[in-house]
Amino acid sequence: MKIGPYQLQNNLVLAPMAGITDRPFRNLCKQFGAGLAVSEMVASNPALRKHKRTLLKADHTGETGLRSVQILGANPEKMAEAAQFNAQRGAQIIDINMGCPTKKVCSVAAGSALLRNEDLVKTILQKVVSAVNIPVTLKIRTGWDKDNRNAVKIAQLAEQSGIAALTVHGRTRACAFKGAAEYDTIKAVKAAVSIPVIANGDITSVEKARYVLDYTSADAIMIGRAAQGRPWFFEEIQHYLQTGEQAIQTDLHKIKNTLQQHLEELYLFYGTLNGVRIGRKHIGWYFDHLGSLPATIKKPIYQTNSPETQLSLVNSAFDLFDKTMPLKHASNAMKYRYNDHC
Repeated sequence: MKIGPYQLQNNLVLAPMAGITDRPFRNLCKQFGAGLAVSEMVASNPALRKHKRTLLKADHTGETGLRSVQILGANPEKMAEAAQFNAQRGAQIIDINMGCPTKKVCSVAAGSALLRNEDLVKTILQKVVSAVNIPVTLKIRTGWDKDNRNAVKIAQLAEQSGIAALTVHGRTRACAFKGAAEYDTIKAVKAAVSIPVIANGDITSVEKARYVLDYTSADAIMIGRAAQGRPWFFEEIQHYLQTGEQAIQTDLHKIKNTLQQHLEELYLFYGTLNGVRIGRKHIGWYFDHLGSLPATIKKPIYQTNSPETQLSLVNSAFDLFDKTMPLKHASNAMKYRYNDHC
């Protein structure tokens, strides 16, 4: 798959996730086979542009592979300026967020709230594309709600505006992350445009990855929550797509080494205190794939502010698990409350 002049090594993409897809996690997923990893969303507000946290979100120092930065906002001029700013800081691809369903984002008419205003969508896309000389991609949802699925129309506007690739998450804004993703709309989008289409939503197993690619005819798939605590999922998908066979199950030794590497990189990236704090959620996700930790083990891990202590406690926790035990499958660890399609 190509995005503008860039040839991806495969058709597996790490989704942009706020508070998660920082440089350490992007590099780790690329190490395990992600062909592209998109940054956390970066606000287009000029007042926040040089804030330390904003700059960290799009920090590419030592990043491997293509550098894709997602920008968020509702003002066409500010979005264009944000695209230019991030291109100057090393972004090779600009991704526009029109898919985030959170109240905080939608309350300022950004993210998926933009899907209700097709004229504004068109203006933003045209302004951003004309502002930079690098590829611009777009991420959307299927629509605002079940009665207003306009992803096909938005996709056509995107193609006309010069968008290089389009990601469609198989839920509406109203569904947020509830219910099950539907792929009929993604299939319709793929049939309606000639630009690359990336399918996203509920891809939690290698079999589901194959199914979504086949059913939608999408050019690529985007993995989000299923990669949390499981960056090697990209490696497993790639093996299955190439061979039709399940990869050898990831063992405890590999998980332990991966988590240790992840934590050490977080400490270096954020500093010891913030690195320890941010590492807590990742620790929880890694162990979710093994089984629950006793509270007596979990509590000290989450309370310490020392990187040395955190690493030591995490390493000791692995001794609780039998090295021959099967891992809890990610699809079983990620249950949804509703079964209806969004």
